[in-house]
Amino acid sequence: MTGALSHIRVLDLSRVLAGPWASQTLGDLGAEIIKVERPGSGDDTRTWGPPWLKDGDGEETSEAAYYLATNRNKQSITIDITRPEGQQLVRDLAARSDIVLENFKVGGLARYGLDYDSLKEINPGLIYCSITGFGQTGPYAGRAGYDFLIQAMGGLMSLTGQPDEVDGGGPVKVGVALADILTGLYAATSVLAALAHRDQTGVGQHIDLSLLDVQVACLANQNLNYLTTGESPRRLGNAHPNIVPYQAFPTADGDMIIAVGNDSQFANLCRVIEQPDWAADERFATNAARVANRDTLVPALRQITIKRSTDAWVQAMEMAGVPCGPINHIAEVFANEQVQARGMQQTMPHPQAGAVPQVASPINLSATPVRYTQPPPLLSEHTQTILRDVLGLDADRIEQLAQEGVTGQP
Repeated sequence: MTGALSHIRVLDLSRVLAGPWASQTLGDLGAEIIKVERPGSGDDTRTWGPPWLKDGDGEETSEAAYYLATNRNKQSITIDITRPEGQQLVRDLAARSDIVLENFKVGGLARYGLDYDSLKEINPGLIYCSITGFGQTGPYAGRAGYDFLIQAMGGLMSLTGQPDEVDGGGPVKVGVALADILTGLYAATSVLAALAHRDQTGVGQHIDLSLLDVQVACLANQNLNYLTTGESPRRLGNAHPNIVPYQAFPTADGDMIIAVGNDSQFANLCRVIEQPDWAADERFATNAARVANRDTLVPALRQITIKRSTDAWVQAMEMAGVPCGPINHIAEVFANEQVQARGMQQTMPHPQAGAVPQVASPINLSATPVRYTQPPPLLSEHTQTILRDVLGLDADRIEQLAQEGVTGQP
């Protein structure tokens, strides 16, 4: 059984996270991914450790966990694109590819003749996706953009964390590089749309993706909270701006989440906590009333939830149809029976460590399921194979390119 994108070849010139996340997603769906890296050093994230992958004897390998998180189902080739011979190799690969992914600064590849305008001359059907911090246009186009910076500039940190007036209050970034990851997902979606267009017209196109644009777009309801009122939303910690109760509550042995999404669920909650009159109280009977009176309702709920353990509350609320759950550490996430039942932890063979852990794709297709065929590659692992099988070079030419430093040795 082949993947949905098994007929597609992606030339991945990107590094770090947003671009590699997009190409890993496409690779999981069956696309052939050729990852072009710098000879000798490769993707920056190869050195972003510790932690490092360990072999069967517990000794550290040269593979950083960060790199391993986003580079499976790819082949690695090293090419020095500052050299004319290296630029020609990339052009030859682009001529035989469907998609190019890159996250160089605006104009960074034009100096090498590897920009969209140059490559579409040799491959009019090429889909060329550029990922930058601020996009190809606008006054910030030339700036470098990193996830942390984008979370701040794009408004996310103004919404994340406790209010200023609370001890420990202030802006907080999300614990993963969310702007990068979301941009990678938008990149994959954009590429699929461009492929559909090419199927109809035969013509490729240039995709311009900005981390800032994505971060702004993904503020979702908070954007409209501002645009409909003219007032910037404020940080509420774990509370929700539009729904109450929808936040963390203390228990006798920790904390839990209660996520009441409608009035019937609130009535169920009131029965579980033995406060049935609250469901008919005009201060709490509707969500709008609960939002207006959150400063009364939430402290009252906290006084009740503190009396029982998290497990006891979760069991009682689940039986009553109240959405709730514990706040798990990542170790508890992977030990969770539902996460295990869904196969979210995978293991792949690895040439250095014997095996490498992976997190499964959340995409489940009935006819063309995700496949895990290639562990995150070692630097330059597939250079000779790609030069021989994709470009048709003979052994002497492949050795010459390596000896001249245009490509790297596996």
